[in-house]
Amino acid sequence: MTELTGKVAIVTGGSRGIGAAIARRLAEAGADVVITYTNAAERARSVVKEIEAAGRRGLAVPAEAADPAALLAAVEHAVSAMGRLDILVNNAGIAPYGPLEDVTLEEVDRALAVHPRASFVLAQAATRHMGAGGRVITIGSSLAERVPYPGWTLYAMSKSALIGLTKGLARDLGPYGITANLVHPGSTDTEMNPADGPDAEEERRYTALGRYCDPADIAATVLHLAGEGGRNITGASIAVDAGTTA
Repeated sequence: MTELTGKVAIVTGGSRGIGAAIARRLAEAGADVVITYTNAAERARSVVKEIEAAGRRGLAVPAEAADPAALLAAVEHAVSAMGRLDILVNNAGIAPYGPLEDVTLEEVDRALAVHPRASFVLAQAATRHMGAGGRVITIGSSLAERVPYPGWTLYAMSKSALIGLTKGLARDLGPYGITANLVHPGSTDTEMNPADGPDAEEERRYTALGRYCDPADIAATVLHLAGEGGRNITGASIAVDAGTTA
């Protein structure tokens, strides 16, 4: 029997990168895992196969993070298919970047929809199905705490809103025995920001350890928060960023 045996988790944006690593790690710890995805159907199916290879039930549900109706439907689908819900990982995200003067209102609206609004909608819907021991874990960014170079104003703003969301959720959900926490990755080796990309060396210079994180690093912290070790951690923002915000 493993730590999360009998638990059911939803991981949004779970078809690749950090989300896929989290989904795999939760399954290895015994949880049945539902992932959402937008376009990468084949990759989502591959992650489900990995979940099943770990001996757990897996399910992939298409859901655009900017579409509240799709998110609500995904939660209900997950509960109907799996019979319960214990863990929500708000991971789906985008990375808008560019000169401040070029940012459009459409880009602002989308970033706010995908990051704080989707996380709020999902937390509100998912926690209705959770009992004591439930977990809401949101993936933020080190740029919510420190913005060392230009071009990231919109992204930083949308991710920093998750700090207030998490603290509010901790207070609202605490009486029900449900925790809410935020994990802030730094530069992490994914397709969105590869460790051998054109900006990688500059990004390493802003870390205390001089290196990128691996998606597995983020997944390990999520697992801790999802398990028994996280039962008295709530309202916290935890940096997994190789010291970027040190």
